[in-house]
Amino acid sequence: MNDTPEERWILLRLSGEVTTKAKTTRRHFVARLVRNVKETLSAAGIRARVERHYERVLVATSDGPAAVEALRCVFGLQSLALTETIAAERLEDIVETGERVFRDAVAGKRFAVRARRVGNHHPVGIRSRDIEFALGEILLRHASKVDLGNPEVTAHVELYEGNAHLFWDNTPASGGLPIGTGGGAVTLVSGGFDSAVAAWQLHRRGVTQDYVFCNLGGRTHQAGTVRVMHELARRWCGGSRPHLHAIDFAEVTLDLQRNTDPRLWQVLLKRLMLRAAEAVAIERQADAIITGEAVGQVSSQTLVNLRTISAATDLPILRPLVGMNKDEIVQTANRIGTGPLSAVVDEYCALTTRNPATRTAISAVEAEETRLDPALLADAIARREVLNLRRIDPDDMGLPEIEIHEVPDGALVLDVRTRTDHAGWHPDGAVHLDWNEALQAYPSFGKDRAYVVFCEFGLKSAHLAEMMRAAGLEAFHFKGGTRALRAWIEKNPRPVA
Repeated sequence: MNDTPEERWILLRLSGEVTTKAKTTRRHFVARLVRNVKETLSAAGIRARVERHYERVLVATSDGPAAVEALRCVFGLQSLALTETIAAERLEDIVETGERVFRDAVAGKRFAVRARRVGNHHPVGIRSRDIEFALGEILLRHASKVDLGNPEVTAHVELYEGNAHLFWDNTPASGGLPIGTGGGAVTLVSGGFDSAVAAWQLHRRGVTQDYVFCNLGGRTHQAGTVRVMHELARRWCGGSRPHLHAIDFAEVTLDLQRNTDPRLWQVLLKRLMLRAAEAVAIERQADAIITGEAVGQVSSQTLVNLRTISAATDLPILRPLVGMNKDEIVQTANRIGTGPLSAVVDEYCALTTRNPATRTAISAVEAEETRLDPALLADAIARREVLNLRRIDPDDMGLPEIEIHEVPDGALVLDVRTRTDHAGWHPDGAVHLDWNEALQAYPSFGKDRAYVVFCEFGLKSAHLAEMMRAAGLEAFHFKGGTRALRAWIEKNPRPVA
């Protein structure tokens, strides 16, 4: 290995699940891992050289910190370290370099030196123990003490194929298996916390995925969902090309509401969504459907209802979150970067009922389904929009024509938050309608004035404003939701209705 002055090496360690594979399988997995590493670096605009070895993958780049940040999200890696690398010809050279590399890090702190030989091919007979003693003696001049049990800083030296790699900052990765080694699936997504985390969990098992979004909330809901899944694809899907299949469920849900028992809406809707996912999976030659369901989280996710829902498809249904608590799901979403975006999407469902069934019989649900027009679902699937998430710019998905940042004089402000939120704070003169009331009421609104709709985060308000526009009303939604509206009112203290 010939370093240029600008370059440093990054040492990539394989996850335990890769190293324990049989030799032929391991070779295949590492080849896929190297491909994913290269594509991740290329997508981040980082120039690098990648070397594949049996025990390690090595990356040479002049943009080390950015490369480490990108590569920590590549599945199949256990950890990675930006190293100072020299030829392992003399113990004295390793110690001299080690003092230069580690002295600032160990200054005034408890430290340990850990040296190891990796692999079986070492042209130079330098023992790990000799490095630990000699380098530890030199570093003790700068540190407070040697502490092998609980060091504040650990100076690492790895001897590998004739070179010594020195580092103290070891970055953990996410382990798992390289994407592309675990088959293919489609994932039902909504933009909320659960489905993005479910997709991430199965990506970590090497599963390539397309995402199926059954749109109940108009273009605004789709824009929010695209933003969430784009972030997942950008950070975690190096080496794959996930697409989002956006299916307009407006006519499908209207048919459902007109012709079936409201107590069964949620179960019927989930079965329709599974059939949509199944159609996409068959077309994409995927082997399973992934969902973000967890037992007992909502009425449709009781064990009885999950059984009824699952009967809608012959494909295996993978539910990686089935036993997780909601707080655990949200924590994971925040850790992988989708949490803040999912919070803004403010997941909601347009089909709500006061007394949803929690124990549905398959025969009863199938009887209700005979009242539905199957052509509507088939047509919605055929007309779906397919978006390449690695290429699309989510900032282009907004609705600037209905967004507003101030309330025009004479406009009626509509608050579609909960009654509790409305009671806690609302603009003077604002009219409160809960979500279902607003959906029923807006067709009767007069066309002689403008309307500004707001909600918690701006999702429901944008959806309602979009529908009101389609009905010929002059409607806007206040971008940014309650917080943005309150900030504007504080700067403009006057009645807004």
